[in-house]
Amino acid sequence: MSASDPVTIITGAGSGIGRSLAILLAAKGHQVALAGRTQSKLEETGRLCAESRGLLIHPTDLRDERSATTLVSDVVARWGRVDNLVNCAGVAPLAPIDRTTDQLLHDTFAVNAIGPAHLMIQCWPHFKSQKFGRIVNVSTMGTTDPFAGFFAYAASKSALDSMTRSAAKEGLRFGIKVFGVNLGAVETPMLRSNFSEKVLPHDRTLSPEFVANAIFECLNGTRDADNGRCIALPSP
Repeated sequence: MSASDPVTIITGAGSGIGRSLAILLAAKGHQVALAGRTQSKLEETGRLCAESRGLLIHPTDLRDERSATTLVSDVVARWGRVDNLVNCAGVAPLAPIDRTTDQLLHDTFAVNAIGPAHLMIQCWPHFKSQKFGRIVNVSTMGTTDPFAGFFAYAASKSALDSMTRSAAKEGLRFGIKVFGVNLGAVETPMLRSNFSEKVLPHDRTLSPEFVANAIFECLNGTRDADNGRCIALPSP
C-alpha cells in the first residue's frame, strides 16, 4: 500500500451518510473498512464502491466494547495500519423524557458516545506511532439547539462533542487531528424514521453526499484550521 492509499474506518457504513462517504472515499483511493450492524447493508455499500482499492466488510455492534476492539485489530491485521476513523453511526430515538427508559438511555449513549470512544481509544496508539491520524465525529446541531423529544440523543452527542475537543487538544503533539461535524437535518433513513416529509420537507434537509464531502475535507487537509472544532452544517 502506498502513502496515497489511506486506510479509513467508517461506522454506520450500511446507509445514509456512512454509505455516501464510503462511495466517495473509495473513488478517492481510500481503502475502507465498512462497519455497521447489518451485514447485508454493508455488502450493498461494498457493491456501490466500484472504484475501491480495498474493502473490509466488518459487522460491528458499537454497544459491545469487544466489537470495537475487534474492528480496529482486524483493520490493522488486513492493511498494517489505520489512518482515519469516521464515527458516523448513530441512533436518534424520539422519546419525551418521561418515556425514556433505562434501556433506551443506555443504548443511545452506547452507540452515540461510548462506542465511538472505544474506537478512538483503540485507534490512538496506532495514530501515535505513525505520528498521524484523523478522526471525524458526526454529531448534531441539536447539542446546542435540541429538538423536543431528543433528550437522550442530544445528551449523548454532547458527550461526543466534548470528546472531539479533548482528543484534538491531546493529539496536537502527536500529529493527530480531530473534527466534529454537527449537522442539521440530513435526508437519511434515520431521519425518516422520526419525521415524515410533510413535517420536514426534503428541500429543508441536507443530502448525505453534501455531508460526505465535508467529512472528506476534514480527512484530506482542507479543513485543518477547524481541528478541534464542531463544524456546524445547518439545514437549508
